[in-house]
Amino acid sequence: MKMNLNNPVLVKEIKLRFRSMKSFTGILFYLIAMSIFVFGYIFLTTTLSDSEFFRPEQSFLLFSMLSFIQLGLILFITPGLTAGAISTEREKQTLNILLTTSQSSFQIIAGKLTSSIAFLFHLLLAGLPIYSLVFLFGGISPSQLGLILAFSVLTMIAIGSIGIMFSTLIRKTIVSMIATYGMMIFFAGVTGFFFLIASEISRYAMGMPGGPQQPEILAHFWASINPVVLILTFLQPDMNQAFSDMTNIDFPIWAGYLIFYTLLTVVAIFIAVKKLRVNMKRKK
Repeated sequence: MKMNLNNPVLVKEIKLRFRSMKSFTGILFYLIAMSIFVFGYIFLTTTLSDSEFFRPEQSFLLFSMLSFIQLGLILFITPGLTAGAISTEREKQTLNILLTTSQSSFQIIAGKLTSSIAFLFHLLLAGLPIYSLVFLFGGISPSQLGLILAFSVLTMIAIGSIGIMFSTLIRKTIVSMIATYGMMIFFAGVTGFFFLIASEISRYAMGMPGGPQQPEILAHFWASINPVVLILTFLQPDMNQAFSDMTNIDFPIWAGYLIFYTLLTVVAIFIAVKKLRVNMKRKK
């Protein structure tokens, strides 16, 4: 924590969050549920199959399921931790006091965001030993696990930034959470639907089969910002080339995802910082 010792908001939020019994109870139940799922899957697979060995293809399937479960966990928990960070302070009438301190708007926003991300990161690290059991049976490379974890952290930060932004812009916590969850549904589900629609429209627009192939920029964009598609390209590297052939654009899905969500994070934090004290002035 040395790098942020000059941010009392972050220090206070970290202490409150990690000293709470609910936090460690949540991590405990998460690890118990994850252990039951992993060992139950291994037990059932080896029992029901003709072979008593856990094969690499079964290990890969387990890893794939855990990756999507982890993604769902991030999409579900992150808005709940960040969407009420500022609006809760406003509802408790403690935001006025916080804004009269010597802390800048960026320090307040960064402290709230970092404390929430730190808890989620702790949750991922706690489950990493169970998550890594698949390496005992083969079928998975360490680079796949590293890439999925890295982009999971990027997704966490991006979603957390959106939650902080809505928490700053919207006065009611429940409305802020609804808006944040709505954005998560859009990025995780609606973008995939738009990708399918854009692909079909492009095919019909080209006319007769065998006609000139044109880059399907819109379809590639929707695929690039969908976290489910990104996980698929990490699990099945051939999927990246398949998407490139489908859209006629030779640009990696992960690169588009990285650029988009990095820009989204910067813009969301910028808006939150700029609007934090503006809302305070309007209230007066």
